[in-house]
Amino acid sequence: MMSTKKSRILNFFNTRLGFFFLVVILFCVKTYIIYQTKFTLGAKGGMQQFLLVVNPIPAALLTLGIALYFSGRLSYWLMMLIDFLESIWIFANIVYYREFSDFLSMGIIKGSGNVQNNLGKSLMEIIHFTDFFVFLDILILILLLVFKVIRIDAKPFKKRYALLISGLSLILMVGEYGLANSDRSGLLTRTFDNNYIVKYLGLNEYAAFNAYQTHKESATRSHAKASDMDSILKYLKNNRAAANPEYFGKEKGKNVFIIHLESFQQFLINYKVDGKEVTPHLNAFYKNKHTLSFDNFYHQVAQGKTSDAEMMLENSLYGLPQGSAMVTYGGQNTFQAAPAILDQRGYTTAAFHGDVPSFWNRDSTYKSWGYQYFFSSQYYKTKPSYNVGYGMKDKIFFRDAANYIQQLPQPFYAKLITLTNHYPYLLDKQNTDFPATKTGDKTVDPYVQTAHYLDQAFAEFLNYLKKTGLYKNSVIVLYGDHYGISNNHRPAIAQLLHKKSINSYDLAQFQKVPFMIHAAGLKGGIRQTYGGEIDVLPTLLHLLGIKDNNTIQFGTDLLSKQHDQRVAFRDGDFVTPKYTKVGSTVYLTRSGKEITPNATQKKQIANIQNHVTTELSLSDRVIYGDLLRFYTPKGFQKVNRKDFTYQYAKGMDNLKKAQEEHPTSIEAKNNGKSTMDLYKTDAPELK
Repeated sequence: MMSTKKSRILNFFNTRLGFFFLVVILFCVKTYIIYQTKFTLGAKGGMQQFLLVVNPIPAALLTLGIALYFSGRLSYWLMMLIDFLESIWIFANIVYYREFSDFLSMGIIKGSGNVQNNLGKSLMEIIHFTDFFVFLDILILILLLVFKVIRIDAKPFKKRYALLISGLSLILMVGEYGLANSDRSGLLTRTFDNNYIVKYLGLNEYAAFNAYQTHKESATRSHAKASDMDSILKYLKNNRAAANPEYFGKEKGKNVFIIHLESFQQFLINYKVDGKEVTPHLNAFYKNKHTLSFDNFYHQVAQGKTSDAEMMLENSLYGLPQGSAMVTYGGQNTFQAAPAILDQRGYTTAAFHGDVPSFWNRDSTYKSWGYQYFFSSQYYKTKPSYNVGYGMKDKIFFRDAANYIQQLPQPFYAKLITLTNHYPYLLDKQNTDFPATKTGDKTVDPYVQTAHYLDQAFAEFLNYLKKTGLYKNSVIVLYGDHYGISNNHRPAIAQLLHKKSINSYDLAQFQKVPFMIHAAGLKGGIRQTYGGEIDVLPTLLHLLGIKDNNTIQFGTDLLSKQHDQRVAFRDGDFVTPKYTKVGSTVYLTRSGKEITPNATQKKQIANIQNHVTTELSLSDRVIYGDLLRFYTPKGFQKVNRKDFTYQYAKGMDNLKKAQEEHPTSIEAKNNGKSTMDLYKTDAPELK
């Protein structure tokens, strides 16, 4: 009897329909296993777990069902091909998610040529052997056909049955969306994390929705009009924060250094390994009496990571929910960025980066932002030993950047982007003099070693500034751009934080990054003020004595008594001094206690959520619609991209002319002689 049952099952799989359902079943099973083992989707409760099980089914029926419209062997091999292409999509997301805790978007894929051109350097570190499990079902199916355990059914398959399956898939999709929306209202209309879309609807549906969003966004610009600015101006007028008289204009006319601490998180400050400080020099700078340090400062980036941080830092505009604004819009939109604002007030503006100029589309975006100079990798002498991971080692980069800094007419605005403390945290033995952590996570453990190296490089650069007098005549801003250790490393994070386990609240707090402002004579101290990268520009402008009453900036001055302490994350979550919201869960920020909000708390949280959602939406409108082309603040002139070129020969010629016209550089004040003999580094590659 058992043999007869097996025979019937085998006979069914020997039919076209039976083989199709076998392919669908295997595909859905593997997808569910991958959901549970490779992604952190946070499915809670019976409904969410149920949707996680069923959400691969509609798309599998629809895409694999295409093969049923074809005859004979072609139908079978089309099923294999479609399954293989689907599996590549899943595999790519597994790899991307491991590093970025997010899913691939059209924006990221379109910008892959100039954004991810260095990803190959770390792919072997990212890919795990078990990732190839995604192709196991295809191998099994091929073997079943090759060894004729299952035979190809050459009989015609009725088209009405194929149409029926396609129709069923669409009905199931609608039903699935109804269930998802009942559990999470406004799933596709509000600003949600991509994890929500995948958890409720599936990877394919996420891809389709993302493609639709991308198309919709591209059409937004052509339909935008000047009146679209009205609601934005009204919102900003009602939410501006007046400057603090104690600090406004105190650093007027000084040079500005923006030092970008790559992947540097707040927990590293004062952190010790084997009794040794990871970053002793940054710790001292953080606690200096003339440094304003903020210990509740958060990164607010999404898929754009570093590019999102730069967008917020220099424009006070949020990054986008998908992709990178710098990549997609940097070369075509109108901006009112810090370099342009300061250029029009007599500053020389320059950016320094030890990698190719096209990374994150900087060579195009920086022109839109008004950078006069961009000293990328083409400006530095290089040897293989000078580079690691994503570009020049920080000690060599800082030293080589100093050669151009000494030539910049003062006052200047200079941004230096470090690179060594970037995943996968590679550093050769001759530069490694600090112990790794012992969490057992190979990705996490070397993180403190590259952070220690960055700290040493910063100390060498700071000493040079002191010797040349720049230290006394400059505002030095340091900030961490985004996390270095993603949420996918929870066990290791728990060990780093000396906790047995961690929850969503801990991970939200783990998103803190350092933010420091130092200047000679500045009244410093460690501030508990809550804020994020969106608040940097208005804070800096007020210190320099520049009013921003009519600018388009969504952040507010961290030093203002009216500063808005609601920190919005790109997925719609938030942190305030009172509440931390992660997904549908709310915590008390001070204690980390999870709460079930009472009526009063619900109202407060709803008001904060409305503010966050509105602000993110309005910022997106500015970028998607290129709305700043319709609005020019009084005293500001639109940037003409044609005024700038970053080619080496022309750039050096422009710098020479600028020195002749404005002999205020450090080199000029040194009677035209280089000050590089004052720069001391222990970089072994230079000996």
